[in-house]
Amino acid sequence: MAHAQRAAVFDVDGTLVDTNHLHVVTWWEAFRQAGHDVPMHAIHRAVGLASTDLVAHLLGDDRDQDQDAALSAAHKALYGQYFDRLPALPEAGALLRRLHREGWTVVLATSAGGAELSALRRAIDADDAIAATASADDVDQGKPSPEPVEHALELAGVPAERAVFVGDTVWDMRAGSRAGVRCVGVLCGGIPRTDLEKSGADTIYADPAHLLASLGDGPLA
Repeated sequence: MAHAQRAAVFDVDGTLVDTNHLHVVTWWEAFRQAGHDVPMHAIHRAVGLASTDLVAHLLGDDRDQDQDAALSAAHKALYGQYFDRLPALPEAGALLRRLHREGWTVVLATSAGGAELSALRRAIDADDAIAATASADDVDQGKPSPEPVEHALELAGVPAERAVFVGDTVWDMRAGSRAGVRCVGVLCGGIPRTDLEKSGADTIYADPAHLLASLGDGPLA
């Protein structure tokens, strides 16, 4: 008898592709061009939020919200310069292909869409292993709302208890926890272990290569 379907849901930025600091620098520059002095450390902690949420988190609710779209557009243009050379994290593609071979339904849950998502998928280079993508364009609320993870589960056709969510930020862990899935944290996005644990990470690995090497006895066994 075939075993019941299982889903492995992955965040992308900072989890499978080494882009968090590119986002930090390009958001910093977008803010700078608009006259805002935002420390890079603060931006790093906010990466993983959808654009408007990131701006609100960093500039506050009393900001001039008419500027939000221009800030997002500036970040998008600056970050777009890197599309042809986004670096996959070690063994990211190999991890997804191995899980696919072992019967997992692999779904990406990301706030990226359009050309950005295409560039990320090219970097990972494991399209044959990716069953579906839950993009920010498909949901009303980004992480830490559970919506992106719930949408990924719908696409996979799997209940929360048969899924694992892998991510690198506090927002990922909160979203996964609220969606009722087992959360696995990775440190390659630069967020401290304790922060991920406090936000709901069940287990923590260094990066995709570490997760791949530990498949036999980890949550993805």
